[in-house]
Amino acid sequence: MKTLYSTKGTTTGGRAGSASLADSDLSINMVPPGSGKEGNNPEQLFAMGYSACFDSALGAVKQMEKAKFDSTTEVEVDLMQGEGHDYKLAAKIHVIGKNTELSADEFQKLVEKAHQVCPYSKATSGNIDVEVTSEVQ
Repeated sequence: MKTLYSTKGTTTGGRAGSASLADSDLSINMVPPGSGKEGNNPEQLFAMGYSACFDSALGAVKQMEKAKFDSTTEVEVDLMQGEGHDYKLAAKIHVIGKNTELSADEFQKLVEKAHQVCPYSKATSGNIDVEVTSEVQ
């Protein structure tokens, strides 16, 4: 495979530090989930990245299948803790389809195809629980 894009993120101080990108002026104040402090946590950034990637993958599937619809992709990320320091992520992907003549079942099949195409879905496959749902409005 050829590399289409590379980026590098750097964080100092973990969940209570700062993060930046080498190829952007984006700099984020990192805060632990639930701390009430101003900033963001890794789970929020993962949810945003996953939703953007998934919606783009759905766009590719839409072109391949010559389907017509608009979509909004929501990704909920859960950070869970088992015994001690046993941490795990889970994700729920929900896609809302609009402006389409597709049935809910037809749309769900396209969403499932996008789940096979999306690089984030491929990266998480077998590593975290991912639930994929959709609706047509």
